[in-house]
Amino acid sequence: MFVITLTYRVDLEEIDAALADHIAWLDQQYIDGVFIASGRRVPRVGGVILARDVSAAELEQRLAADPFRSRGLADYAVTEFVVSRAADGFESLLS
Repeated sequence: MFVITLTYRVDLEEIDAALADHIAWLDQQYIDGVFIASGRRVPRVGGVILARDVSAAELEQRLAADPFRSRGLADYAVTEFVVSRAADGFESLLS
């Protein structure tokens, strides 16, 4: 599993201008079964994505296609971890 943390590099006006393209890209990742959750950070300085069932190399290729990244609007930090415990109802996250 991966936690991807996005940090915006530009003003929110530039982020908002690219948001529809970013959301279309996110939608495809959900359709492909790679992303399991995503959302804005609070305060709104970036976002967080949870991904699974993909190699680190494939994830990097997918992230490179994100309009926020390809347009230089956000920096990305990727953390891989092994899920060893999960709350009731989230057992499908176990590695």
